[in-house]
Amino acid sequence: MTSYPISELDAHWRAANYLAAGQIYLMDNPLLTEPLRPEHIKPRLLGHWGTSPGLNLVHTHLNRVIKDRSLDALCIWGPGHGGPAVLANSWLEGTYTETYPDITRDAAGMGALFRQFSFPGGVPSHVAPETPGSVHEGGELGYSLAHAYGAAFDHPHLLVACVIGDGEAETGPLAASWHSNKFLDPVHDGAVLPILHLNGYKIANPTVLSRIPEAELDSLLRGYGHDPLYVTGSDPALVHRAMARAMDEALDRIAAIQREARTAGTDPGREYAHWPVIVLRTPKGWTGPVTVDGDPVEGTWRAHQVPLAGVRDNPAHLKQLETWLRSYRPEELFDADGRPSEQVLACVPRGERRLGAVPYANGGRLLRPLPLPAPGAYAVPVDKPGRTLHEPTRVLGHFLTQIMRDTAGRRDFRVVGPDETASNRLDDLYDATGKAWQGLTEATDTNLSRNGRVMEILSEHVCQGWLEGYLLTGRHGLFSTYEAFAHIVDSMVAQHIKWLKTSRELSWRAPIASLNYLLTSHVWRQDNNGFSHQDPGFVDHVLNKSPEVVRVYLPPDANTLLAVADHALRSRDRVNVIVAGKQPSFDWLSVDEALAHVARGAGIWEWAGTGHGSREPDVVLACAGDVPTMEVLAAAALLREHLPSLAVRVVNIVDIARLMPHEEHPHGMSDTEYNALFTTDKPVIFAYHGYPWLIHRLAYRRTGHPNLHVRGYKESGTTTTPFDMVVRNDMDRYRLVMDVIDRVPGLAGRAEGLRRAMADQRIRHHGWIREHGTDLPEVADWSWPY
Repeated sequence: MTSYPISELDAHWRAANYLAAGQIYLMDNPLLTEPLRPEHIKPRLLGHWGTSPGLNLVHTHLNRVIKDRSLDALCIWGPGHGGPAVLANSWLEGTYTETYPDITRDAAGMGALFRQFSFPGGVPSHVAPETPGSVHEGGELGYSLAHAYGAAFDHPHLLVACVIGDGEAETGPLAASWHSNKFLDPVHDGAVLPILHLNGYKIANPTVLSRIPEAELDSLLRGYGHDPLYVTGSDPALVHRAMARAMDEALDRIAAIQREARTAGTDPGREYAHWPVIVLRTPKGWTGPVTVDGDPVEGTWRAHQVPLAGVRDNPAHLKQLETWLRSYRPEELFDADGRPSEQVLACVPRGERRLGAVPYANGGRLLRPLPLPAPGAYAVPVDKPGRTLHEPTRVLGHFLTQIMRDTAGRRDFRVVGPDETASNRLDDLYDATGKAWQGLTEATDTNLSRNGRVMEILSEHVCQGWLEGYLLTGRHGLFSTYEAFAHIVDSMVAQHIKWLKTSRELSWRAPIASLNYLLTSHVWRQDNNGFSHQDPGFVDHVLNKSPEVVRVYLPPDANTLLAVADHALRSRDRVNVIVAGKQPSFDWLSVDEALAHVARGAGIWEWAGTGHGSREPDVVLACAGDVPTMEVLAAAALLREHLPSLAVRVVNIVDIARLMPHEEHPHGMSDTEYNALFTTDKPVIFAYHGYPWLIHRLAYRRTGHPNLHVRGYKESGTTTTPFDMVVRNDMDRYRLVMDVIDRVPGLAGRAEGLRRAMADQRIRHHGWIREHGTDLPEVADWSWPY
């Protein structure tokens, strides 16, 4: 039997527990050099004690195996509200002081560490960007395991430990994430060691996995494809021994799996590996107060947050807190100056192998620029606007395929999506790489690969988690999905945006590659799926978030999509949302024009309007999105034909944040710029891809806002023809012409006949599609006539 330094492990664990509890309670007297008094206690007691002792145990034992085995390791802390534990360990190992020199590793620094925790001007109570060694925002549960696998992909020498709380294990994203082991290539990827921490309770209720029979839990984990190892108990000495044995056995199994796979290579007949998982059962709030005021606390839901709440006002609670803190024997753990003892630090790794210093947790340090080809090499020729059609996402697919080829050796680019790569016209990627798959294969399968870098699983949550973990550890990627179902990850992207906003304010965090969404199969072209697949609101959700982080692009054609993708893939620390169709659509701009248009974000398309020399327009037709652009240009052509004396200006917006004031968004226009495009007093008819009120919200402070009339999706959807969708939502070319006539002063009288003709066309359309099942010939066969 292996001999473990139990006394050293226990000393480190006790020190971490002391520091975790001290952060929750103390603002002075950090080493208890005098009896506790009420003024030593924080006025507001905040934090989560219940999970902290278990997290400290995991951290202690990871330290040992990292040091003994010279491992490169990262830990994802799923019970993220256990921030006191991760902060405590970072301070003990010295990385916290290296990151924040004012928090010294002595008594004064310990006092500062305690005071700042969950305190105004301090640090959050959960694992956050401010925490060295973290890549996982602990403010919301469910994403740790997907993040862990994302971190392990294409990092063949990395061990990613992932602590999963039993409350977190009840979430849908976490439940789906167990299947990630069917996508982990033991040849080219690292390893993930899940540690399921069952302490029995959430905030106020028991947890499901802690209450099912162990045989049932064992079957569940084996059914997921894992080999479980169990550590159970409340006696520290016995738990230390059991945890050390489990860690060694798990790592021996991982090494054997990798050794066998890397010897055999990417054998197509190999089944996916059954990786180990550790199930750790310890009491909630372990080593804290056993009872408080006669009620059981340790091992119950009462230990979840602050076990002793009335410490300042209740002398009995104050005495009980002092007894609790002194039970760790801090005088053995820290010297007279407050520095950790040699015994406490005996198991701690050195340098960048410390969990708080590992470079994978500051992925921007590892990031290399993508070898991006010139967009012009993949652009479609445009001799005249609106004469040829291409599928924009298929054109983009050629560009992405070259990136995939050019990163084959370095393996730092992946495309993820929920079973939609081919549907979204990106299937040229399979010429460069297959779809990652470690499961069983059948003769009818296509494009599956043991070492593929296209990732598909029918869970948007898992796709998002994989990509976040991949980006946060220094790589690049793209998430392609149907527009309507991007909402599934609303909460996840909100957490990632918060992470990026905070990390941008930390000088020690290096910028990471942006999270890039390609939303396609969009609202206007869901001809067969209909209403259930018609929702453009993800853009609204994202634009509510931190403006320094978010960008939304609506390229009107294939070349502009290329230009936007090139820009997005070069960017850092952002969330870029790109909305583009996959159906054939008109080509409007050459690649040079597209690159210039994306650089500006918005501009006048002189060729589309009727400038009439230097004369100001009578009306502005604005558009954002591929289908709105086509309808605006078709309306402009009708106006040129029937009202040639009318001065029409066409403005296209590709970067929707340009509409915001520059004081509110880095890409926003000044009033001078905005007025130069839209005027201050002329009617603006705006056709927008999504919900029309978003445009009003972005532009409400502009001088000309009272003249702004927006058409867009207003939740009128069904299974119908493409043009009927825009008619149903009053964004069709005929309706836009009617809007111009209604809003340009003096036009209603002299253009009444044209308005009636436009209304008649809409009526004719309704009859036509119900008889023929197709759009009107003049719509279906339309092209730009000038």
